[in-house]
This record gives sequence, structure tokens and C-alpha cells, in this order.
Amino acid sequence: MASVILYGPPGSGKTTLAALVSQATGRRFEALSALSAGVKEVRAVIDEARRGLLAGEQTVLFIDEVHRFSKTQQDALLSAVENRVVLLVAATTENPSFAVVAPLLSRSLILQLRPLTPTTFGSSCSVRSRIPAGSAGAWW
Repeated sequence: MASVILYGPPGSGKTTLAALVSQATGRRFEALSALSAGVKEVRAVIDEARRGLLAGEQTVLFIDEVHRFSKTQQDALLSAVENRVVLLVAATTENPSFAVVAPLLSRSLILQLRPLTPTTFGSSCSVRSRIPAGSAGAWW
């Protein structure tokens, strides 16, 4: 499964979707905010994820506001993403083509989210009710 960059305005469900990916895949969920975390915190989560892998536990690393990370901070994620130590789910309100370093972009699925309106919410519920059990989440 590829890492994911969720791109959309506040309130479009980025954090909720990241938690659902973790839940649906049975992976431990670790969340960091780029507003308050740095390379030290990222490395600590990655080290814990490595230890978890030895016990058969996989980790989703959710980074909110990833566009706030510097190039150096984003580069600190590369090895763990490449080696599948963590499944990175990063959220941004900025265009990832300009806000996320190219190596992370090339290793990630980019999903643009939009806020649900009453009409789209009703349509989503209708479509979801027609999806056969067990087939939702096939992309992960």
C-alpha cells in the first residue's frame, strides 16, 4: 500500500480519513502535527514503529499540516516510507505539488478532498449503502 497525501480545506475529513485507514488496516495510529513536532518526534515514532514491526505490528503515521515541515523535516520521513516502516498519511491544506518534497510525492497517492455539502453527503451515503461488504477500502 502506498503512502497517502490528503489535500483539502479544513473540515474536509483529512484527519478522520487517516484514522479510518488505520482502523480498516488494523494498524497502530500515531499522529503528529507539523506545527509542534520536529525531526526528533518523527524519528521517535519511526523508531517505535520499527520495534512494532518486530512484533508484527504495523503503524500509520499521520502528519497533520505536513506543508509546515521544512524540506529537512520531510526528508527525515523518506527512509521509513521507502522501507515501509510506516504507512505515511499526510494532510495539507496547500497544493502538495508545491508544499511537499518531490521524493515524498513520488511515493504517495495524492487525494484531493472537498467538504461535504448536504447534497454530496446524501449521495455518499447512498453510494456507500450499495458497496458490497468487504470491498470498501480496496485501495489500501
